[in-house]
Amino acid sequence: MRVRTSFRYSLYAAFATLLLTGAGWLVADWQKDVAGDEIWQQIAANMLMVHGGMAMLALLLLGALVPLHAQRSWRSGKNLVSGSVMAASNAVLIATAFGLYYLGSEAVRPFMSWIHLGTGFSLALLLPLHIWLGRRARR
Repeated sequence: MRVRTSFRYSLYAAFATLLLTGAGWLVADWQKDVAGDEIWQQIAANMLMVHGGMAMLALLLLGALVPLHAQRSWRSGKNLVSGSVMAASNAVLIATAFGLYYLGSEAVRPFMSWIHLGTGFSLALLLPLHIWLGRRARR
């Protein structure tokens, strides 16, 4: 169930940007605690700002992906396991992002942050696997 090339590349670009800005934020966040420089605080804030903006675009793209790709694939019974894992991973990322941004509980924040980071970096491996499995099944 391939989607149009321009849409597919938009998804890839959005997820790549989310991965890079998430990793950039993580490095800057560690450095601001170690080095204590103001520049790392600014880099962390900028990475988070770009990450949040790109997450909004990714939400739009994921919403469009449901009728264009997920529903059709589900009905045809193709790539169900990896597709379900992809959908669940994105749901976890959305829920934890909401919690990190809006809940603000200092007791829950570290736990939610680690879940968000782990799921986000796992998605960087799951997406290529999902694509590979889908292309392999098509042959």
